[in-house]
Amino acid sequence: MPKLPLGEWVDSSVDWLQAQFSWLFDAVSTGVTGLYDGIDAVLSAPQPLLFAGILAVVAWWLRGLAAGVLAFAGFALVDSVQLWDEAMATLSLVLVATLVTLVIAVPLGIWAARSKTVSAVLRPVLDFMQTMPAMVYLIPGIIFFGVGVVPGIIATIIFALPPGVRMTELGIRQVDGELVEAAEAFGTTPRNTLLRVQLPLALPTIMAGVNQVIMLGLSMVVIAGMVGGGGLGGAVYRAIGNVDIGLGFEAGVSIVVLAMYLDRMTGALGRQVSPLGRRAAAKARAALSAKRPGAKLWAHRPQPVTALVGVVVLALVAGGTGFLGGSGGATSTAASGKDGGHGKKISVGYIPWDEGIASTYLWKELLERRGYEVETKQLEAGALYTGLAGGQLDFQTDAWLPVTHAQYWEKYKNKLEDLGSWYGPTSLELSVPSYVKGVDSLADLKGKAGQFKGRIVGIEPSAGMMGILKDKVLKEYGLEGEYEVVDGSTPGMLAELKRAYERKEPVVVTLWSPHWAYAAHDLKKLDDPKGSWGKGDGVHTLARKGFAEENPEVGAWLKDFELTEKQLTDLEAVIQKTGKGKEQQAVRDWLDRNPGLAEKLAPQ
Repeated sequence: MPKLPLGEWVDSSVDWLQAQFSWLFDAVSTGVTGLYDGIDAVLSAPQPLLFAGILAVVAWWLRGLAAGVLAFAGFALVDSVQLWDEAMATLSLVLVATLVTLVIAVPLGIWAARSKTVSAVLRPVLDFMQTMPAMVYLIPGIIFFGVGVVPGIIATIIFALPPGVRMTELGIRQVDGELVEAAEAFGTTPRNTLLRVQLPLALPTIMAGVNQVIMLGLSMVVIAGMVGGGGLGGAVYRAIGNVDIGLGFEAGVSIVVLAMYLDRMTGALGRQVSPLGRRAAAKARAALSAKRPGAKLWAHRPQPVTALVGVVVLALVAGGTGFLGGSGGATSTAASGKDGGHGKKISVGYIPWDEGIASTYLWKELLERRGYEVETKQLEAGALYTGLAGGQLDFQTDAWLPVTHAQYWEKYKNKLEDLGSWYGPTSLELSVPSYVKGVDSLADLKGKAGQFKGRIVGIEPSAGMMGILKDKVLKEYGLEGEYEVVDGSTPGMLAELKRAYERKEPVVVTLWSPHWAYAAHDLKKLDDPKGSWGKGDGVHTLARKGFAEENPEVGAWLKDFELTEKQLTDLEAVIQKTGKGKEQQAVRDWLDRNPGLAEKLAPQ
């Protein structure tokens, strides 16, 4: 049967939509970004423990004193692991996605409840939306909206919309038909029947839908982090990319705290909006107090006015004591810079490769010393190039050209500026530990898959070398079907190499030169007699179109940027030794050991 070119049709449709409706996507992006920034500014304004107190008062009002105490303890824990700003960014993303989802879902649910035809049409559409893997939505999201928080929010809205529509429709359909008939018999208009009879009685079910929308939104935060959405999702994504168990656990616990709080509060709010729910909750509290008199204190809930007064008092105390104004009280390097940056913002993207991490944080430190405010974003290669081409990022320092990243350069070269190579030549290779005998070239791998468990441990699937390995190297050496290329991440590959090396087990991994792994382990680069990997690349700095013209000083520094192999490998080694999450401190230590280099790279 001939192949149906479904993917090509979708590609063509996306290209057409992008060409014809770019103005609409820009408007949506601006609106969503504005809403997100506004909510994030409000949530980030109070000091963390103050805002934790406000959230605890809300929990006390809705669920009782015990819930308030636990809520405060949970958010204090988030602050104690220094992920408060990320948590507020995630909460902002979820709130924006929930608001937009409900604005769309509730009217659609009402329409579906009133029309069997609409319900029948919507059902397969909603099934498709909810069963499609959520990450697939990020692909057109990146193309239409670029990298950042917007594609993450849009993907979250699409993924979370179905339960909102379905629960609204279900709630209205479950309203007793005799009540509706009675209202109509008394001359009530369809509009008033909906507003005064159906919606109030359907509210508990609709609120259950709201709860599901919020939970699905939280489940999307890690996926949003893959496209620069930031927040706790970005922290989890960094932890995965760096195999940082500690950061992953801290970010995961913070997401759990947010999820439990939002789940409990929306559930309690759902009961509060329903007379039946309020009566049932009151009976449950009375029964609990009768069985356990001591539980009355923990189940105590203040009156709404008391809770509101508590929130207002906390806000007034915050204003009077200078608590308002964000949690980041320390003056940034950029703000205190003495040179020409004047706090101008620059966004730098990077792939979590060692030379990319080293050069990115080197330039972050250099630019902040010159008075710029620098934001770094870890992304996959595809998202990185898309963000550069779309203008969401200013530059990146780890483009391997002309071979490894040829596919991205060919696609986006008209929207990018090549500021030159700062290191080269490089080489790509497969490597094995030196204790593996009889395997010295790629040809020697033939027929020995059993020795290596039939796999080649790779890095990020979007990396250019992975495409060359799968599409060219394996074919030319007859290794297709014999070896499975395991996609993963650079830190994951290095962790597997370390584990196998310590156990003296055979392993074959993707590597490149220069790389600190050759200094840390005794490895063999497998010869490539057929030249399948191609010639060595240069490591280039790429910027969005117009960046050098808008920032001539920075553009000139980047064009003149060069590091020797010793400088680069020394910097990578210092970063490895200093530890994960301390890259910029490692750069500072390295610059202190190389006096005069900072002034040479970014002269005043």
